[in-house]
Amino acid sequence: MVSFASRYRVPTSIRQNRPLTNDELQRFVPSAFSEDKHDSRSERYTYIPTIVLLDRLRDEGFQPYYATQSRTRDIEKRDFTKHMLRLRRHDQLDGKEVPEIILLNSHDGSSSYKMIPGMFRQICTNGLVAWKNFGEISVPHKGDIVEQVIEGAYTVLKTFDAVTDNIDMMKGIQLSEPEQRLLSTVALDFKYDGKKPPVTPDQVLQSRRWEDKSPDLWTTFNRIQENVIKGGISGRTAKGQRTRTREVTGIDGDIKLNQALWKMAEEFAKLKA
Repeated sequence: MVSFASRYRVPTSIRQNRPLTNDELQRFVPSAFSEDKHDSRSERYTYIPTIVLLDRLRDEGFQPYYATQSRTRDIEKRDFTKHMLRLRRHDQLDGKEVPEIILLNSHDGSSSYKMIPGMFRQICTNGLVAWKNFGEISVPHKGDIVEQVIEGAYTVLKTFDAVTDNIDMMKGIQLSEPEQRLLSTVALDFKYDGKKPPVTPDQVLQSRRWEDKSPDLWTTFNRIQENVIKGGISGRTAKGQRTRTREVTGIDGDIKLNQALWKMAEEFAKLKA
């Protein structure tokens, strides 16, 4: 017998090395196309489908390359739940690190329109999220939302010079093996909230490709981020049973952990500097 959850399960996410089409977005983030707000929202709630905003952002040169939507057991909320798009601008597609604007929204009251600076690392397809000090834009569901979101996108765009400077600083800092192990230990504490992790700090430091073997802070941070976020590492539970670490798929968990890891690396850079 097919369970209720599996019958209505939405694919978790989609990423392409080209702009996503509306057909692809409709499949993976149907809530971005919702034709109305959830019944729980008041009359003061200004409703504009995310796809309308996205079309305006496309006119400004911003295109979606990644999309995901929160899962829900309530089928009636499927078309209103939180969704996330990672956008790149047409004139910022080159380089090992590509700036991305992370657009969050929902129509069930769980999120305002939010725009957060992020970075896509080509070599390992890591979707990084910059720490909050670079600036986040939050637009409530009221007033002239479209123009506020467009303005917010350009405001976030201006922060990328500071983000790039931060990355360059990390690239110039070399770490010893004990320092790398300290970072991976802290990262595991973040992910498992102080509980005993199923894997060791040394496992989290393992490179998945030869290009990531450099001991500089930026590369070390990316190795840790990829292993902690993407999971798939063999380990053992507290009871000694074999297991594999899980990928972080929830939108809130992804953003929170990603930002915490960036903050960790940033604070370590200050100590080393």
